[in-house]
Order: sequence, then C-alpha cells, then structure tokens
Amino acid sequence: MALHQPRGDLGALLVASYPASRLSDLVVDARLRIQLDRVIREQRNASKLSAHGLSARRKLLFVGPPGTGKTLTAAALAGELALPLFVVRLDALITKFMGESAARLRQVFEAIASTRGVYFFDEFDAIGSQRSNSNDVGEARRILNSFLLMLEQDQSQSLILAATNHAAILDGALLRRFDDVLQYRLPDAEQIEVLLQNRLAGHLSGRIGWKALAKKAAGLSYAEIAKATEDALKEALIQGEFAVTTQQVVAMLEERSAMRDTWRQVSELL
Repeated sequence: MALHQPRGDLGALLVASYPASRLSDLVVDARLRIQLDRVIREQRNASKLSAHGLSARRKLLFVGPPGTGKTLTAAALAGELALPLFVVRLDALITKFMGESAARLRQVFEAIASTRGVYFFDEFDAIGSQRSNSNDVGEARRILNSFLLMLEQDQSQSLILAATNHAAILDGALLRRFDDVLQYRLPDAEQIEVLLQNRLAGHLSGRIGWKALAKKAAGLSYAEIAKATEDALKEALIQGEFAVTTQQVVAMLEERSAMRDTWRQVSELL
C-alpha cells in the first residue's frame, strides 16, 4: 500500500510506515490482551459510539521495562486498524531554543488532526517528566505544558500512543489526559513457553523440553528471547544445518542472560 510520506519540516518529525503486525503477534498477559482487544473493538465501532455521545479509546500510555512489547503494540494497533503508523522523532522535536519545541509539537498535533493514523511517542519521559524536577529547565516545562494542553484539546480520530520505561518520573497530570494506562511486564514461564514455541516452530530437531528452556529464559524480556532464538537460527544456518538444537537455543539464552547481568552491573556503577 502506497503511503504518503510527511514532507518539509514535518518529514523531519515523523517516520511513517504501514505495519503488517497484528495483535496475534504479541505474547502478553491476559489483562493487557483484554485492554488491547477493547481498544480495537471501540475503534471499529467508533461511529456507533459517537452516535450515542461516546468516544472510542484512542489516547494510550504504555509503561513497562524495555523489550516487553510496547513498540510492537503500536505497530499491531496500526496493522489491525489498517492505519499508517507515524513514529514521532523526539530528537528532532526537542531543541534547546525557546519556544521552538512547542512549535514543532504543534506541527505534530496538526498532522494528528489532518491525517488519521497511529502516532507513537516512544521514550515519552523525554517530554513527560515531572515539572517539579529540580534538574528541569524552563523549556522542558514549556514542552510538557504544551503537550498536556494539546493532548487535552485534541478531538481528532487518530490514536495517540506514548511509551516509557520510566513511569515513576512522569508528571501526574498526564494520567488523566490518557484514556488508558497499559502496564507491560516481563514474561512469566507460561508466556515464555508460548513465545519460544512461536519463534521456533518447525525449526527444532529432537525432543524439546519447553519448560526447561523457559527456565533458562527467566528474567529476559520478550525482545531478548526473540533475539536469542534468532541468533540460534542464524548459528544453525551458518553451520549448514536446517534445524536448531536445544543446546544452541540454551547457549543463546544464556548469552542474553549474561549480557543483561553485565548491563545491570554497569548501570549500578553509573
């Protein structure tokens, strides 16, 4: 499907795509699945709701650790609703010049109003951190105040999604501006099994102990597990094999766990 790419100044602020992802691609807990299914149902019945003075959910805040499916959810919602996905480039949005960031943010909200789509603000804490933060500067407060005002005034048909790994530092005033706050968590043992089976279906040789593999993946995010299975598949292909062994998967899961432990140690030193 051809997609009209934003041009001019807006082209530097938005990255557009038409995702093929679906909610079935997500492995999430039951409560989150219910929330996402509700968003889709309401969006598909928006006209019916509007006729009775009701509005479909469309302003969502995703919170949770990295790699737990927040970005994939944005793509899946766009895919389910056959809408373009516009990722907001915060590096282009936020500048050091007084008033310029708010002006660029207004451009984004004008696009939200004029072109229906799914608009995704990733790493949203760059905008939404608490206004009382002692390290804050005036321009950052102005950006947040502008976002709060524009989000509240927005009456478009677009979905506005924001995601953060650091919910604790978000300004409390944001919560009432969003229709839903969706919590993302690391996968439990059952979800890990499902993810491994989905990723490795038809690629494994021999008898597989899924529960044992799931234990090896405990503490890893969805993204880390997916990367480990991909690494195992690549290793098998390089070795001229057409199926992945359990040992190869275990090795890659252990490698990802070691990477995570190293990152934790580095973070504690910073």
